[in-house]
Amino acid sequence: MILVSGANGFLGRAVVNRGASDGLRLRAASRQSGKHWPSGVESVLSGDLAAEGDWRAALDGVDAVVNCAARVHVMRDASPNPLAEFRRVNVAGTLNLARQAVDAGVRRFIHISSIGVNGAETFAKPFTAEDKPVPHSPYAISKHEAELGLRQMAQETGLEVVIIRPPIVFGPGAPGNFNKLLLILHRGIPLPLGAVHNRRSLVALDNLVDLILISLHHPAAANQTFLVSDGEDLSTSALLRRMAAALGRSARLIPVPAPVLRTTARFFGMARMAQQLCGSLQVDISKTRALLDWTPRVSVNEALEQTARHFLAGRQN
Repeated sequence: MILVSGANGFLGRAVVNRGASDGLRLRAASRQSGKHWPSGVESVLSGDLAAEGDWRAALDGVDAVVNCAARVHVMRDASPNPLAEFRRVNVAGTLNLARQAVDAGVRRFIHISSIGVNGAETFAKPFTAEDKPVPHSPYAISKHEAELGLRQMAQETGLEVVIIRPPIVFGPGAPGNFNKLLLILHRGIPLPLGAVHNRRSLVALDNLVDLILISLHHPAAANQTFLVSDGEDLSTSALLRRMAAALGRSARLIPVPAPVLRTTARFFGMARMAQQLCGSLQVDISKTRALLDWTPRVSVNEALEQTARHFLAGRQN
């Protein structure tokens, strides 16, 4: 039996649906009742991921956990101490779940972390799983601290921990900025990004789910950290053109030099957004390929076409 925490989220839902189609025995843990899962999937209410959470019933008879639950980036976070809030959920909550998993006899714990643990931007070379962590935000710091706690727990208890650090995840129904960009491109709104020639790694939802499911049982995955991507890095301008093509549109990109964009963004307090759009963030997945004999399941173009079809279908409903 496999427990998926955060099963009502973008990634958790995909893990449950794909795992069920592959014939796995799954228990979906979420905070909401009434969710319709595929036939054969057990459902359990989990409450929030927190230090005081009781997971004993959810973990009964479970062999492996896929921990997709987390407090993610919060736009305009009103918390007086964002780092404390991230730590409360992503560190204390995750380690509480893992400790109870050990007590329940769980064999393997798959933890979805973030490429932000490595850092915010790459320059001379891509990130690797062995790089010294340089978490750049409260969210990334909390993910790094959770990783440290899980590794210590693995050493002390024998729990097999697998850490996966994805970059931006996209796919049908992707939340956040990716969906906003689809809407902008669909409406034909011009964007000042035609002269951005950075290099960024992304990962399609299908590819990330595929790696998670392989990591559940592959003997070489135990106590390893993996980076994941689609295996093709794109500039922001190239990505926008491919997204527009998938929508049947032409991207209207104005060639504003990247230094000008960064300077203007800093003036308006949007430096982080400019870094994400203009900076490079590449990941090296050679370790993931070699240890797990893994290859991305779908290409960037295939994933963008799936995403665009879902977006357009939603516009018609």
